[in-house]
Amino acid sequence: MASATKTTARTALIFGISGIVGRNLAQHLATIGGWQIIGVSRHAHDDLKIKGARMIACDLRDANATRKALKSAETATHLFFCTWSRQATETENCRVNGVMFRSALEGASAAAPIRHAALVTGLKHYLGSFDSYAAHRLDTPFTEDHPRLPGENFYYTQEDILFEQAEKNGFSWSVARPHTIIGFAPGNAMNLGTSIAVYATICRETGRPFVFPGSPQSYNGLVDVTDAGILAEHLVWEATSRKAANMAFNVVNGDYFRWRKMWESVAEYFGLAPAPYPDQASPLAEALAGIGPDWNRIVKKHGLRANEIEHIAPWWHVDADLGRTQECVTDMSRSRELGFLKYRRTWSTLRDLFDRLRAERIIP
Repeated sequence: MASATKTTARTALIFGISGIVGRNLAQHLATIGGWQIIGVSRHAHDDLKIKGARMIACDLRDANATRKALKSAETATHLFFCTWSRQATETENCRVNGVMFRSALEGASAAAPIRHAALVTGLKHYLGSFDSYAAHRLDTPFTEDHPRLPGENFYYTQEDILFEQAEKNGFSWSVARPHTIIGFAPGNAMNLGTSIAVYATICRETGRPFVFPGSPQSYNGLVDVTDAGILAEHLVWEATSRKAANMAFNVVNGDYFRWRKMWESVAEYFGLAPAPYPDQASPLAEALAGIGPDWNRIVKKHGLRANEIEHIAPWWHVDADLGRTQECVTDMSRSRELGFLKYRRTWSTLRDLFDRLRAERIIP
């Protein structure tokens, strides 16, 4: 009986547990039960409270230190890699993020009986790296069997390491390719939903026009996003379903929308009138440069949790995401055919996030 219990026990080793993916994955696992959770992050996070989770702090760029730190993760069975480090060039992205991922896989495999490793990347698999973003136009919808684009891409580097380590250590693997991820994780470097909520709050409090800041293509074209909860459920499914082993998966909500209509819904939620679209991008990194003092006054006025504006609203990511000049529609057929049928309406995703941000006193 003890042997059977040991065989069926599941322990999730989550790299990047403080981020939008890792945090929501850990919370999902804690909710469904049946999992032990070990979270890994570079620094300790006192505000991260996940029932039953044990935390390990280590710098994945240091392979020796990572291996030592992961000795205490000897019960891990399922590895989820949900973190990355942005560098100045794609060459450096490949080098640094490759080192981090290899350190995680090698350190975990040395310490524990890893059965499955799940890697989270994204749609830059189809759109290209930051250095050549959208330079190669692909027909939509994006499908998982599309060949890699020319040039460097740290997603490809990580995939190659995953394939190598899976063959060497005998575990199964999966790759999740979400689009823009919407969910609760203040301080996450790529957090479009929270940034939009902060932007709307600033417009309401200061009288600024609530202008859609992105490109005409983004404003008018079809697009999809990924609810962090849907992604968490998908990661667990792909890590535990035999049908899903050794495959890459697109992961999006399942609906499509146009920002020109969604912007009206966002404006209504915050008690705003959407400003006329100027038919060109209006980057927030420029429009809101120096907005920090205004935000601090808003925080004080409404008794909000003290967060520096740069910490919760990275305008560069809003500009990159909404400034795209290519339609983004993602195909979910592979998951559907294999049995993953979860669906999430995007307005519900945004509304629930805005409600949570209010409840947590991030916005008034």
